[in-house]
Amino acid sequence: MTAVPEVITPPSPHRVDLLRRPKASRGFWSWFTTVDHKKIGVLYGATALVFFLIAGSEALLIRLQLAGPNGTVLTASQYNTLFTMHGTTMIFLVGMPLPVALGNYFIPLMIGARDVAFPRLNMFGYWVFLFGGLFIYSGFVLGGAPNGGWFGYTPLTSTPMSQGFLPGHGPDFWTVGLVMLGVGSVTSAINFIVTILNMRAPGMTLMRMPVFVWMMLVTAFLTAFAIPCVTAALIMVFFDRNYGTNFFQAASGGDPLLYQHLFWLFGHPEVYILILPGMGIVSEILPTFARKPLFGYAVIVFSGIAIGFLGWGVWAHHMFATGLGPVAVSAFSLATMLIAIPTGVKIFNWLGTVWGGSLRLKTPMLFALGFIAMFTIGGLSGVTHSIVPADTQQTDTYYVVAHFHYVLFGGLIFAIFGGFYYWWPKIFGRMLNERMGKLNFWMLLIGFNLTFFPMHILGLEGQPRRTYTYASGMGWDNLNLLVSIGSFVIAFGVLVFIVNIIFSTLRGEKATADPWDARTLEWSTPTPVPEYNFAEIPQVQARDDFWHRKYTEDAEGRLVRLPSGGSDSGTMGAVATLEVDEGSGGHGDTPGENGDGHGDGHGIHMPSPSYYPFVMTLGLPILGYAAVFKNPWLAIPGVLILVFGMYAWAIEPGTAEDES
Repeated sequence: MTAVPEVITPPSPHRVDLLRRPKASRGFWSWFTTVDHKKIGVLYGATALVFFLIAGSEALLIRLQLAGPNGTVLTASQYNTLFTMHGTTMIFLVGMPLPVALGNYFIPLMIGARDVAFPRLNMFGYWVFLFGGLFIYSGFVLGGAPNGGWFGYTPLTSTPMSQGFLPGHGPDFWTVGLVMLGVGSVTSAINFIVTILNMRAPGMTLMRMPVFVWMMLVTAFLTAFAIPCVTAALIMVFFDRNYGTNFFQAASGGDPLLYQHLFWLFGHPEVYILILPGMGIVSEILPTFARKPLFGYAVIVFSGIAIGFLGWGVWAHHMFATGLGPVAVSAFSLATMLIAIPTGVKIFNWLGTVWGGSLRLKTPMLFALGFIAMFTIGGLSGVTHSIVPADTQQTDTYYVVAHFHYVLFGGLIFAIFGGFYYWWPKIFGRMLNERMGKLNFWMLLIGFNLTFFPMHILGLEGQPRRTYTYASGMGWDNLNLLVSIGSFVIAFGVLVFIVNIIFSTLRGEKATADPWDARTLEWSTPTPVPEYNFAEIPQVQARDDFWHRKYTEDAEGRLVRLPSGGSDSGTMGAVATLEVDEGSGGHGDTPGENGDGHGDGHGIHMPSPSYYPFVMTLGLPILGYAAVFKNPWLAIPGVLILVFGMYAWAIEPGTAEDES
């Protein structure tokens, strides 16, 4: 076997000509026309971080209002709007797109592909995400921001404005905007599924894929099947509210609980859509900084798949207080207990990876360990929801707020920060400052626990969630003050991260191609990664293939570094010690090698930049405004732009003609 060097020399100019492109491929306008999965990943990440700062600002205003009894910082209406927009933003505009950002950038690199399966659809998904988020927030200046909670329970949100509930267009902006966001999420999910299943490098079998890729694959399937459930519910809410239908109007024969079933049939798989990518990120960080293979790789993979399946059977534990009856309650209680098993298995596997390793406590490792600790606490409090009497007491109290923040913030957000510190050098070519990184971690860890752990106690003492004030003398004053102080500690921790980004951009240490001595294929590419990713598609020989190109074992089982990325005999020796992986998975006719638009044997042809995903997406918010304001004249330009963009996209060549 011929070893691939750690830093790959780009092909000669006659093989790759990235300068002759029909549309902007460099500079400012390239960000509007790009179909490069890496630039699209950066766009997703930057946009989601902006929404993260907005959602954090909303949370700080909420905590200022609740820092003491009888707060006057916000009115009841303002409070309703802020907690609705905070939850909506964190779930749909931060929690979902941040993993998509990392997935977009790294999935093709990790599986040895030159791009995703549908590059232009990829860019279309980003624009839908951006315009969907802006559409929802435009309600602040165009007739009322959403104010019915991020869950939008009926009949509150579905009652027509003429009857006095939730006046203004807030729920309309919310429903239409979330339908738009759902379109973008499904396109991304389909793209990931097709890319992972069909574009892996030769030898990259399913059981050799990095765990992050596996978790993104499970997440993509969950997204593709869960989003239609909530989309149907949102469309019915919109029609109830605006056109006199009676899907959820009990007085007219509708069923308000139908909405809860549809929403949580999406909403609980959504929890795993948010957390599974975090589990994948942590599963990449731990082996790198423990300097040992991931313990129980196959068990972690199949546990993730099991979570994906079981996640469809627990939605009604959000509805134990609605009177479902003892049979349904018992079934969903049991399912809630069962789903804790594969989750617990993963935790033991991560601890097994750390145990006995040669640990390097760099910032990514600290966030990964913080993820394990915080997610474990959130999981334990979640198991209490399977106990029906306890769940009934906890329903609509701050105990539930504490639980899901330990899972989603302590889980996903900690993992995302770990992923940022881990992959930032590969994306931007500079190291984030380690001292500021550790300060960032400790401030987030301390602030997070100051904020959310006391909420368990507040909930058990009876403080209801979603109330904008409380009376003095309830016994909640001191804990609420502590919670509010903790929220500002979190804010300062995030500020340290922003400063770290600025410092790194201006004066950060330049990163090598493999600064962490990592294990997976993305680290075998140059830094910065060229548009075509790989000069030659890699031939994968083992799980953690890049690691085995760098190291072998001596007669006593000690790691020995191979010279200059490996030798034929040394690498083969390392591979020979691995267990045989099952499954076919790898494709000798890998896309990108044989005339499929990426390569034809004479050169590397990448997809051409295009304006049309952007143009086509412009029609969607116009149609959204036409729906909200019931203006058929406004729908005409929306339809024209949408159809023009779709037609032009369809007839535009996918790649530039060969000019060599």
